[in-house]
Amino acid sequence: MVATMQEDLVRRHRLTVHEYYRMAEVGLLAPDARVELIEGEIIDMPPSGTPHAGVLGRLTRLLLAAAGTRVAVRVQLPLRLDEFSEPEPDFAVLKWREDEYTAAHPMASDTLLVIEVSQSSLGYDRNRKLPLYARHGIPEAWIVDVANPRLHTFRCPQDGQYANTSTTSQPGMVELEALPELKVDLTGLFAGL
Repeated sequence: MVATMQEDLVRRHRLTVHEYYRMAEVGLLAPDARVELIEGEIIDMPPSGTPHAGVLGRLTRLLLAAAGTRVAVRVQLPLRLDEFSEPEPDFAVLKWREDEYTAAHPMASDTLLVIEVSQSSLGYDRNRKLPLYARHGIPEAWIVDVANPRLHTFRCPQDGQYANTSTTSQPGMVELEALPELKVDLTGLFAGL
């Protein structure tokens, strides 16, 4: 009972996106730091192992080939969700904008799909980032598990979670829920793993 009461009295200070950027500006965060802001906390991102980097490269090629000029594809760049969260998903497939998001980082309302490539972060991606994406109404998320080759797809965000989920070890042609005419051929995504 005492421990619970003490924990209830402890308040965390959540950083805002503005404070996060200010920390970087004054040198509290190294320019090459691999971090992201999730719900007011600075999270270290694990380094990219060889399988992660290989799948990232393969997905970059496949997404860009499928996308053409219909959408914008951003790789490991910020996505502003709210005042306290600015994750850097491995991929964000976004509505096309003429300025290509040079005026401001894209927001959840700009996002059609986020993809996280997980080599050692599957639990974190699934339990922390996925609910964050669902709460902000991102229509679709994929987690590409390279440790146990699987594509996990999540669609239809409702009440902070995705209502439709599926998993496959042999992905093929996949169409985006929010843009059905965009089809990505993921055949061979896990080749060599």
